[in-house]
Amino acid sequence: MNTAYNPGSLAVQEHEGVRELADHVGRSITPGIRPVAAAFLDAQPMLVIGAADRAGRVWSSLLTGPPGFVRATGPHTVSVAAALPEGTPDGSPVGTIALDPRTRRRMRLNGIARPSARGFTIEADQVFSNCPKYLQKRELYGSEPGRPETGAVRHGEALTPDQVRRVRAADTFFVATTAPDGVDASHRGGNPGFVRADTPRDLSWRDYPGNAMFLTLGNLAEDGRAGLLFLDWETGTTLQLSGRARTEYGPEGRVVRFRIDHTVETPGGSPLRWSPPEYSPANPPTP
Repeated sequence: MNTAYNPGSLAVQEHEGVRELADHVGRSITPGIRPVAAAFLDAQPMLVIGAADRAGRVWSSLLTGPPGFVRATGPHTVSVAAALPEGTPDGSPVGTIALDPRTRRRMRLNGIARPSARGFTIEADQVFSNCPKYLQKRELYGSEPGRPETGAVRHGEALTPDQVRRVRAADTFFVATTAPDGVDASHRGGNPGFVRADTPRDLSWRDYPGNAMFLTLGNLAEDGRAGLLFLDWETGTTLQLSGRARTEYGPEGRVVRFRIDHTVETPGGSPLRWSPPEYSPANPPTP
C-alpha cells in the first residue's frame, strides 16, 4: 500500500480502477524540498493555503508578497513572510499550493504550520508537483496594494446575486480539504461555466480526469469539510466559501456538490493584477 494516500483516496482509486497508476504517481510525493522546488517557491508572488480555524471550519486563503516571501530554509522547512490566516491555531496541519499562471506550473506542499518571527513556518511532510492540465495562462501586470474601506469585507451564509455571477464566470478556483492525516490544497480549472451555482448556497462541478491521486476526493470521503477560494484576477477581490462537499458518481462521471455555510468577500484582498486568461487546451467544453 502506498503510504502517500489515506484510506479515502485509496478507496476512490479502487472505485475508479486506477490504483496501479496512483501507486506510480505517488512515488513523486516526498517529504523533502528539492532545489528545483525551492527555486520555484522563491520566485512566486502568491501562495494559497488551506487550514481549519478554531471552530473547525475549513478555509482556502490567499497570501501574497514580493518574490522570496515564500522560501525554503531547509530540506523540510518553508518560511513564509505573512501571517497565518485568522483563526488558524498554532501547530495546525495546512495544505498549500504555489501556482504560477505565467508558466502554468504548480506545486503543493503540506505539513504543520507554526508562527515565527518572519510570519510562519511549515514543516513539510508532502511535497510534489502537478501537471499544467486545466491551468489558464496569465501575465502579471503588477501589484496594487489593496485599500478596502473599513467594513468593506462582507460576511454571509449564502452568495449574493453578484457573487453568483462571478462564480459562474470563473475559470479557476482553489479547494482545501481535510482528513485525519492532514490538509490538502488543490486547484480546479476549466472554461467559464464549469462551476455551477445551482442555488445561492449550492455549487457543483464536474471532477475532470487528473493525476489519479484523488487527494481531494479522498479527503471528502473521509471528512467532507471544504473551503473554496475564488479570485478576481483583474481586480484582486477574493471570495472565500466554507462548507461541506460530497462526490456523486454517475454515468456522466464524477460531480462534486458543495453546500455553503459561510462566505467572506474581500475587495482588494489581493494586490496582484493579472491579464485576461489564455485558456488551457485541456479544458473540456462547457454547456
